Amino acid sequence: MASLQKRPVEPAEYELMDAAEQGMWWYRALHAHAIGQIRPLRVAGAGLLDAGCGTGGFLARLRAARPELASTGLEYFPAAAARARAKAGVPVAIGSVNAMPFADARFGAVVSLDVLCHAAVEPEAALAEMARVLMPGGVLVLNLPAFDWLRSAHDLRVQNSRRFTAGTARRMLAAAGFTAIRTGYWNALLLPLMVAQRKLLARAPHHGSDVAPFPPWLDHSLHAVTVLERRLMGLGLPFPAGGSVLATATRS
Repeated sequence: MASLQKRPVEPAEYELMDAAEQGMWWYRALHAHAIGQIRPLRVAGAGLLDAGCGTGGFLARLRAARPELASTGLEYFPAAAARARAKAGVPVAIGSVNAMPFADARFGAVVSLDVLCHAAVEPEAALAEMARVLMPGGVLVLNLPAFDWLRSAHDLRVQNSRRFTAGTARRMLAAAGFTAIRTGYWNALLLPLMVAQRKLLARAPHHGSDVAPFPPWLDHSLHAVTVLERRLMGLGLPFPAGGSVLATATRS
């Protein structure tokens, strides 16, 4: 598979994201997981940063779930940042997660969903910046694509240059100075379908990303599986593998 250059996501992929993220099953499941991690937090006064907010789907869903929470976005691509402002109705700064335009200890929580995987991101620098802008005791929530062996045409399209395991995510966060680290997999029940899609049906480099409209019956069915999985996780059932790694940690 061709190597990835260090450049941001293609504008066409932002357009696909913008069109899909309010309705597509995967985005709804991702946002539900992230909001579930934020729900117990009392960060209304300090606010929350969505670091690498794309076109604002998570910020819009978060505002609906937690309207009292002062949220801010950060996005590298100006057109996506403008769309995020319009969609979510919150401030969105333009800049890189490698060097954030915010003061020290500015936020009570930072969320970053499938950002550290991008070719244009330097994970060590980005995590150092996330720690810097978090207040002591602030919480970081990360979502990361799992397992390098799942690399596919999708990664080429969205400029992913790295995938993670729960163990590598834990070690990365510890090296950045975070504490109270928790990691786990989700999108586990659908992992066999993901493998079939990535490795059999759409394995050629010319295939598009996985961000696409689904027939309503299929989208509903896939989302229902993620809801069941989230309930099982809520009961304390861990999954040994999944399509994504969800991690939380505390800034000491």
